[in-house]
Amino acid sequence: MAANTAVWVTVVVTLTLLISLALAQFLNLEFPGRRVVRWALIVPWAASLIMTAKLFVWVYDYYFGILNHALVSLGILAAPVDWLGDDATVMGAMIAVGVFVSLPFTTYVLLAGLQTIPAEVYEAARVDGASQWRTYASVTLPLLRPALLVATVLNVIYVFNSFPIVWTLNDRNPGFGHDTLITYMYKIAFRSALRDVGLAAALGVVNVLAILLAVVVYLRAVRWREQEA
Repeated sequence: MAANTAVWVTVVVTLTLLISLALAQFLNLEFPGRRVVRWALIVPWAASLIMTAKLFVWVYDYYFGILNHALVSLGILAAPVDWLGDDATVMGAMIAVGVFVSLPFTTYVLLAGLQTIPAEVYEAARVDGASQWRTYASVTLPLLRPALLVATVLNVIYVFNSFPIVWTLNDRNPGFGHDTLITYMYKIAFRSALRDVGLAAALGVVNVLAILLAVVVYLRAVRWREQEA
């Protein structure tokens, strides 16, 4: 369970940050319909996690899912894949949903960070002859570091505690092979033959300590950001 949790949190948070960086840069540009795109990006975050996860259960469905239909029609797959029933694909399928619902919040945090960077800094970089990549690496990323820290810590907390996604996408699989600590704790206490409330309570303490550690890191990041400001 600990390994599943580590993979789940690490991969979802990393992919979310990388994709959100690109989306934030895109949404920071001036283009027709930018406001509509920004509004549309909020939808996955504003919608219920259970509803979103259930929607993806249908998307991943072996017989009627749109994903299998599209991939087979395009010739990418020779036959449908049981995305949520195959041990080789279920974690990847859950990670994709985790990234999808985490993107809006993270993108807006990074977009807010980008908009606080003064335009004069970029003008000075252009005067010095810095390339776009050099400007991004030496100017944008360092000035975006406070927003990146806050986004990372908050995402770790949210993803670690993400019960609805893992539970909804993984409820058809017996045993604990694809559970994170949160869903494993619930199954141990209420769904398995063990009914071991004591073990579930002990796991709950471990989970709370992990969250408290993330909160401490978050508070330090916020205080550091305030001191820089």
